[in-house]
Amino acid sequence: MYLGIDLGTSEVKAVLVDDAQRCVARAGVKLQLSRPQRLWSEQAPEDWWQATCDVVKQLRASARQALSSVTAIGLSGQMHGAVLIDAADRVLRPAILWNDSRAFGECEELERAVPRSREITGNLAMCGFTAPKLLWLRRHEPECFARVAKVLLPKDYLGLRLTGDHVSEISDSSGTLWLDVGRRDWSDAMLAASGLDRSHMPRLVEGNMARGLLREELRRDWGIAGEVTVAAGAGDNPAAAVGVGVIEPGDALLSLGTSGVMFAASDRFLPDPDAAVHAFGHALPQRWCHMAVTLSATSCLSWAARITGSASEVALAEAAESAVIEDAPLFLPYLSGERTPHNDPRAQGVFFGLGSGTDRAAVAYSVLEGVAFALSDGYAALCAAGDTVSQAAFVGGGSRSRFWGRLISAASGVALVRPAGGDLGGAFGAARLARMALTGAAPAEVCTKPRVHDVIEPEPLLAERLATRHARHRRLYVLLREEFQHCAPGGRA
Repeated sequence: MYLGIDLGTSEVKAVLVDDAQRCVARAGVKLQLSRPQRLWSEQAPEDWWQATCDVVKQLRASARQALSSVTAIGLSGQMHGAVLIDAADRVLRPAILWNDSRAFGECEELERAVPRSREITGNLAMCGFTAPKLLWLRRHEPECFARVAKVLLPKDYLGLRLTGDHVSEISDSSGTLWLDVGRRDWSDAMLAASGLDRSHMPRLVEGNMARGLLREELRRDWGIAGEVTVAAGAGDNPAAAVGVGVIEPGDALLSLGTSGVMFAASDRFLPDPDAAVHAFGHALPQRWCHMAVTLSATSCLSWAARITGSASEVALAEAAESAVIEDAPLFLPYLSGERTPHNDPRAQGVFFGLGSGTDRAAVAYSVLEGVAFALSDGYAALCAAGDTVSQAAFVGGGSRSRFWGRLISAASGVALVRPAGGDLGGAFGAARLARMALTGAAPAEVCTKPRVHDVIEPEPLLAERLATRHARHRRLYVLLREEFQHCAPGGRA
């Protein structure tokens, strides 16, 4: 039995997977996000650990025998977050997360310090990545910076608590701006530009390799019978890709979670940073991936449900289906800034075209459509970078809405394949990585594609109805881009 644990932004999820790759049990515990200042996004690592322990308790209550027979654990998690620990492995401050935009100025500083940074890392310096956060910390919290002994990514902090070792892997570390992604090793130049060196970094392994053994006291407390290998795991999107067999060139994934990601697998490192497309290592050896990212996806729906007093995100998404498309306002979904294709941390969310007749259904529709347009723009950037995608596995919590999938497919022209169990996301991929770490099984043997539940094909008539609105949506961002710079903290106004 294999346990996959996924540390998301809004929830810690876990699944128990048997040798036949069937999900035997699943559990989840919600997390809270802290935004103490404008552009900031933080969480307490201790909350992650407590939620992980609570998830295991749920599994023990619902599937005691299955949990007892676990032989390997895999980890998946939100990427880019900075977990700062001292020489005694104590957390120094709340973790600064992937959707935190405070370090936009430090991105320029980093690229000036290392002119070859884009060549080395394969990516633009974006404030969501980890390195700019450390430059910000050195400037604004120097006493804390001086005490930093190790910088860990979120799931790797869980790995520390599980095994006692400081270990990371290629896919997650690709999003730090400290990795030479082509060489799959730390870059001394990028570390030095951040005031760090290799001693501050965890040991690197591939995602399907072991990071260590589960601590004996945890094994006993959790009711697991024998020794447990803990796999290195992967960042959330590479892990989700492993979970649905997106590992070969031409394979693609569209993940609709807190953020939205179009992910294309590759067997070569082919960066195109100027398009704001990420070039990362995949979770498996000698594989890479390209990603187009919109920072706010289902988080937009959660926000809209809260401000409209809707019973749930699901209910609001269902209400959207009754809206008249042409009468709905336009929505820019940039609640946490934006990455692909704009690379604009100061971009903001906007409703345009509200009227006295705008109702809850119209607002709901606008949110779904705005996210669909943002993902389509990211897909266009991915294509410009050289990736050809005709269909993609459609996963994540948002994939439960077929209507949302229809909008995305029509706007982008990509067929969306909904796999059975697609909402298991990174946790299932983490369980697969655990199996490979324990058994040494080849990726092709384990990372098979799941049964297809449904295929959403692009609808020409819907695409035609959306085309004019999509063009207006793009123009609206261009018209407001300068205004965003004035309104955001640190702007010229």
